Amino acid sequence: MKILVVYYSMYGHTLQLARAVAEGAGQVAGVEVDLRRVQEFDAVNAMIDQNDAARSLREQQQSIPVCTVDDLKAADGVVFGSPTRYGNMTAQMKQLFDSTASLWLNGDMEGKPAGVFTSTASTHGGQETTLLTMMVPLLHLGMLVVGVPYSVDGMIHTEARGGTPYGATTIAGGKGELQPPPEDLAIARALGQRVAEITTKVRG
Repeated sequence: MKILVVYYSMYGHTLQLARAVAEGAGQVAGVEVDLRRVQEFDAVNAMIDQNDAARSLREQQQSIPVCTVDDLKAADGVVFGSPTRYGNMTAQMKQLFDSTASLWLNGDMEGKPAGVFTSTASTHGGQETTLLTMMVPLLHLGMLVVGVPYSVDGMIHTEARGGTPYGATTIAGGKGELQPPPEDLAIARALGQRVAEITTKVRG
């Protein structure tokens, strides 16, 4: 079974969650995990060129291949990650979804399990709305949406951190100064493992 973890990240927080998701999926026997990044916009790349920190992070991600429609078609299960932009996914991630018309027409994604994850600047910065809106194109593609049950350790809490039943999350801070706590990364690993396990059952 091939699990694809697709993410967009400018400041690195979503990438950290993506790596944790991939780690969790890789713990399932018989599963091969591929990590892919979403293509950046030329206009955003021009801005990144003027920011030392953002440029350094971009360079660190260059070894990760850009996700293609063929990657999505070849996968048995997919987990998508995007930071929030005003309570929604980034335009970069939306462009990837918008490029899947051929997959939708041919039913290539139907029956494939899928999960979602995000990072936000603040506790109430759109974690749940971003995940819920990311699920909409997945349902149009006929995918099987997989969440995180409350039986997962760390899901029931009152601290200002991530973790929702809709997917894995973390809080990046207004200036991206925070790092995902161990609990958030553990939930991300649990999401990856859950998607992988369900994929092996559904498509094995």
